[in-house]
Amino acid sequence: MTSGSKTQGSVGVVRPLDMDFDEPLPLKSGAVMPRYSLRYETYGTLNAQRTNAVLVCHALNASHHVAGWYENDPRDVGWWDNLIGPGRPVDTDRFFVIGVNNLGGCHGSTGPGSVNPATGRPWGADFPVVTVEDWVDAQARLADRLGIQTFAAVIGGSLGAMQALQWSISFPQRARNCLVIAAAPRLSAQNIAFNEVARQAITTDPDFHGGNFYEHGVVPRRGLRLARMLGHITYLSDDAMAEKFGRELREGKYKFGFDVEFQIESYLRHQGNKFATYFDANTYLRITKALDYFDPALPHGGSLAAALAVARSRFLVISFTSDWRFSPARSREIVKALLDNRLDVSYAEIDAPHGHDAFLMDDPRYHRVIAAYMENIAP
Repeated sequence: MTSGSKTQGSVGVVRPLDMDFDEPLPLKSGAVMPRYSLRYETYGTLNAQRTNAVLVCHALNASHHVAGWYENDPRDVGWWDNLIGPGRPVDTDRFFVIGVNNLGGCHGSTGPGSVNPATGRPWGADFPVVTVEDWVDAQARLADRLGIQTFAAVIGGSLGAMQALQWSISFPQRARNCLVIAAAPRLSAQNIAFNEVARQAITTDPDFHGGNFYEHGVVPRRGLRLARMLGHITYLSDDAMAEKFGRELREGKYKFGFDVEFQIESYLRHQGNKFATYFDANTYLRITKALDYFDPALPHGGSLAAALAVARSRFLVISFTSDWRFSPARSREIVKALLDNRLDVSYAEIDAPHGHDAFLMDDPRYHRVIAAYMENIAP
């Protein structure tokens, strides 16, 4: 819900909302969530026909807080605030935008740190593994509660893009448009390897306690810090890192030791330390597993075209030239599968230097592509 003033195209002050669900949610793993809560935010106004809703699916370490800021913390700006707002590419004067924290998250939705009603203690290691398909099912239930039968668009970058793609498969009649940004139809062995190293960093931290660290009053900060540092390296391109940090030394000379000397070392440690203060280790494990498991072609003998045969959405697929984690070739796999089904798809390959994180950047060419596409969607 939006309130307060709109400043420089932002939706302004926002506040999160919670929706409780008592109907059990069957998960792909075979487990069942007996009841759960989803935290979400909305921006703009739902029209009388309820046809102008846009769902934004978040990536690995993001949340429901997509745009605007909180009254008690003006510095906490939504992670896609540069894209969403009045007059922005996803124009909240036309669209009713929803951001949802996924099940298993650590930003308000039911997750491993929540109390397990069966035990009265935090779920911890007992929280089930969740998948992209599970998240989409939960998001559909939220849409039902909000009275939204069909989304004008479902949008996501990276892991969020996988959710957008899954919407077109799980609920082909409920997503009129899917914006699939910086995506891959499934992870490569290299990507799974990065995730495994991150998980090993967390699970071998002495403070992890098998995932039940809440009961010990500790946090596996070292593992989280290492996981984030590793991830951050893969989100940037070599050129972007070189341009930002080069081989610059903090004190202008070698110290012949193992403490921080290069600016890039300082930056990674800062990002890792910050991440370890607000993210949950069990959530990180589950989200990286959801990334690993996503493979819509698997039930169709490896044919992505067969998996997308049920889709009825229009698609915009965007990739970035310097994204080596989900390279443009991976997006073109998606485009080919959509074209094989004679679906309506537009594809843009943006020449951008920022690497995988380019989908979060304020790149005018990238934003113009999204704005042009969204302008052609009837609310």
